[in-house]
Amino acid sequence: MVFGTEFIVEKRYIIKEPAGSGAYGTVVIADDTTKGIQVAIKKIERAFEHKLFTKRTLRELRILRLLSHENIVQLKTIQKPEDKDKFNEIYAIFEVMETDLGSIIKSQQELSIAHIQFFLYQILRGMKYVHSAGILHRDLKPRNLLVNSNCDLKICDFGLARAEIPELYEAGAMTDYISTRWYRAPELLLGSEDYSGSVDMWSIGCIFAEMLLRKPILPGQDSENQLELIVELLGMPDKKFIANYSGGRLTEVFKNLSGEK
Repeated sequence: MVFGTEFIVEKRYIIKEPAGSGAYGTVVIADDTTKGIQVAIKKIERAFEHKLFTKRTLRELRILRLLSHENIVQLKTIQKPEDKDKFNEIYAIFEVMETDLGSIIKSQQELSIAHIQFFLYQILRGMKYVHSAGILHRDLKPRNLLVNSNCDLKICDFGLARAEIPELYEAGAMTDYISTRWYRAPELLLGSEDYSGSVDMWSIGCIFAEMLLRKPILPGQDSENQLELIVELLGMPDKKFIANYSGGRLTEVFKNLSGEK
């Protein structure tokens, strides 16, 4: 049992220690005795009980199966279920990374300018590859950037990713309920259904600032306050930008901040 969760894995895997637990699964470190390497095993319980959770899981696994890059976490395999018609949990096997950028930022560990430059370079390099495949990550934040002792960085958690052209994956508009609020671009806060890789670049800018400051640069308490902090830091955008957004509670907040009636 790990974090109250039972792991039923193939005999080739010897579980060594827990690595973390969250809303989307429990992760352990294990030895792969067949290949002589360590792996991270993520158990996703009740994977098919909720439609949105199921779509998120399927989306992440499909995308990671197709992506191959030094700065993208590697999905090695998915354990085959004993009964393909009745299984309700998924075991995904990933490469091992020791920590994440969020934990490093919060720690007392030194984060030199050279470290920050190297991390930022790797984030940009990985996202250039992701965007070249027509995919938007949409949930970039320090906790989704894995790091090892060599300062290698790998982007993970593609559960909220979307194709830049939605029809590549599924019909329907791109939703605005994405990304941790502190790293969310203004157009998403305003409910835009038409956006590009620039939303990921905004998130990267917030992460860059957080590495320098060792704290979030825009820690909004809610969506309205998030917009207020953005305007306070960067000033109001021009009227043409605001005019592109009509209706909605947050749009009115933006107009009030600009002094419009």
